[in-house]
Amino acid sequence: MPIAVAERHLTGAVVHLTRAESAGLWDLSREVAPLVERSPSFDLSDFVPDVPHALRTALTDFRDGASDSGYLLVKGVSTGQLPDTPQEYGSRALAGHPTNGTLALAAELLGGLIGYADEKGGDLFHDVHPVRGEEHRMENSGSVAFDFHTENVHHPLRPDHLGLLSLRRGHERTTATRVASVRRALPHLTQAEAATLRELRFESLFPTSFTRGSCGERPATGRHRVLFGAPGRESFRYDSFNTGAADPEAARALRALAEALEAVCTEVVLEPGDLLLVDNHTAAHGRSAFTPRYDGQDRWLRRFYSHGAVPGWARRMMAGARVLPATGDVQGVF
Repeated sequence: MPIAVAERHLTGAVVHLTRAESAGLWDLSREVAPLVERSPSFDLSDFVPDVPHALRTALTDFRDGASDSGYLLVKGVSTGQLPDTPQEYGSRALAGHPTNGTLALAAELLGGLIGYADEKGGDLFHDVHPVRGEEHRMENSGSVAFDFHTENVHHPLRPDHLGLLSLRRGHERTTATRVASVRRALPHLTQAEAATLRELRFESLFPTSFTRGSCGERPATGRHRVLFGAPGRESFRYDSFNTGAADPEAARALRALAEALEAVCTEVVLEPGDLLLVDNHTAAHGRSAFTPRYDGQDRWLRRFYSHGAVPGWARRMMAGARVLPATGDVQGVF
């Protein structure tokens, strides 16, 4: 029986699951999904060793943050029977679905599955699909081009990794998830631009997914760096829509970074059963535009966040397992 193989391309690593491994992962996911649905304090330690070896190895290697591309693509993940693509925000159309088990297992191998109290009610799994009337929102309910961003740029406990599982490609079948690594972008910056990005000369607005229902201006972070980390292991904190500069020189450095990310961008057209994993400190991601039809067959992904080590002070502030405190409660801690 052949086993899954990992292939190295110019852009990033790809893991192909065999039919047997995909079936085995699906059976495991069906066992795990009810546990995940029952309580967010679930423990999957007895299940993780049964994840197919090649996938388990690829995810644990990716977790260490050494990937130059900042992403890992897993192909051949089973998605099972699906309803029509939801049309309402926060529909929870797949509550208890086996894909919840698949995503939870992947998140646990990367660290630990988390949600945010002030985003989507603390949900651990997010449905990414267009919502009528929200086409222009810079969120997963929109359909206009969504420029490069690292997730939850405003939060002191940003996800270490995120996963996007493709359920349905949609009508155009060309909509791309765009990924760009800051480590690959750096050679396109001058030393002065990189040095500026390392200074406390930037602020980020709270993303609109965290301020739904709020009135007035969106709150902003304090000053922060965009680029940080040792040479060869650089990380960044950046959202093209929400991160702004404190002065003209910093603004020029931000524009240079945007151009550099565009120069090294990889576009991945996700097929059903593709699971794209992104290192949220190494790579920014985005989406090309598409035109939804709202007929039940639009593009549909599922997303999760993973964090490697939620600190003790934050755990003591959490109202429930795995759901990080509201941003306003932890802002200023760092």
